[in-house]
Amino acid sequence: MKQLLNSLKGDKGIWAFVALLALFSFMPVFSASSNLVYVVGKGSIVGYLFKHLIHISLGFLIVFMIHRLPYHKFKAISWIAVPIVAVLLLYTLAKGNTIGGANASRWVQIPFTGFTFQPSSLAFIALMVYVARYLSKIETKEYTFKSSAVELWLPVFTIIGLILPANFSTAALMFSMVCMLVFVGKYKLQYLFSVIGMGIAALLMFFLVAKAFPGNKLTSRVDTWMSRIERFTSDAPDEDVYQIENAKIAIASGGIYGLGPGKSVQKNFLPQSSSDFIFAIIVEEYGLVGGIGILFLYMMLFFRFLVTAHKAPSLFGKLLIVGLGFPLIFQALINMGVAVELLPTTGQTLPLISSGGTSIWMTCVSIGIILSVTKKEEEMAEIEAESKLREEALQRIIDREVTAEMERNNDIEEIIEKVKKEDNYSIEDDSDNPMNAVFGK
Repeated sequence: MKQLLNSLKGDKGIWAFVALLALFSFMPVFSASSNLVYVVGKGSIVGYLFKHLIHISLGFLIVFMIHRLPYHKFKAISWIAVPIVAVLLLYTLAKGNTIGGANASRWVQIPFTGFTFQPSSLAFIALMVYVARYLSKIETKEYTFKSSAVELWLPVFTIIGLILPANFSTAALMFSMVCMLVFVGKYKLQYLFSVIGMGIAALLMFFLVAKAFPGNKLTSRVDTWMSRIERFTSDAPDEDVYQIENAKIAIASGGIYGLGPGKSVQKNFLPQSSSDFIFAIIVEEYGLVGGIGILFLYMMLFFRFLVTAHKAPSLFGKLLIVGLGFPLIFQALINMGVAVELLPTTGQTLPLISSGGTSIWMTCVSIGIILSVTKKEEEMAEIEAESKLREEALQRIIDREVTAEMERNNDIEEIIEKVKKEDNYSIEDDSDNPMNAVFGK
């Protein structure tokens, strides 16, 4: 276990809060899945729990693999990923899946596997990394609105435009997060306001086209969005949607301490009780204490994102943390706000807690990239500490060798002095010359 923990790089606080949210998710998913088993008559509770375990396990494997990559490599990956996700979104939209006559083109099936995923979730990550890459590139360069419109906003509006017909909430969240990111990246405000105005104008044009051509499949969900907003703004109690009514009943039943784990009643009546409205089940079973506890974990995770973004070694790293970390927190707040009727129904899941493979895996991809940025800072600190230790060790070796050399020199001098005292080492030869016997003969 110690070896495993040592292999986890990056911010340990982010690792801890992500692990706590993932571990807590098993209880509400295990409880809420009974709705699918006993009411819908599909699968088994243990089967859904095991499926969620596989999703979480694969998610943490994704985090581990991605966080080991140097984060600067995601610059090149985003440049390749944006066109790929655009093609996936276009393919998904062209498939034209409908539910009750409405556009439901959100999912695409992986060939030969039977798995399905939402390309919009992958597009969100690719687009945020792409925007962070562009902003870091122009950090010290002069740019015009025309150049940024081609390099930055054309890909942004293309991706969002392909998501909008089937998923308004994701498209709106993505556009708002991109605007937040370019603001943090010190993009010129006059350009940003122009882009926001263009986005609003494009959305109004989309609504006008939907009203002018009501039978169009691509704009068929506009009526659904409008009806949700109308029901949300209405004060008449009988106009609340079925999900919101049951979610409010679940929250009211929970009280302060809740009914207890697995004792939810509204899970049998609340659609999407294990995904979109899982927060209502959490409050019903764990009460106000449990709901505030979950909110506290997300806020602590948000705090760690702020700290690590401030310490990021480069603008690109800072923007990666902001662009990928902040949307996770906002998505959680939106999910909670829908459950307590502060916001209209959006279909956003609760990150790391709601069941579903795509949402968990894409969340783990974002967390892995964020940890890759924090790992860079940690590695620099480790290298600096190691370099300091090397210098100290080298200095100790030098001091030891100098001391030993001085001791050896002192010993030699003592030996010389001792020999001098015992013997005469004068160069004068006062002995008899053996040649004296033949000299003068």
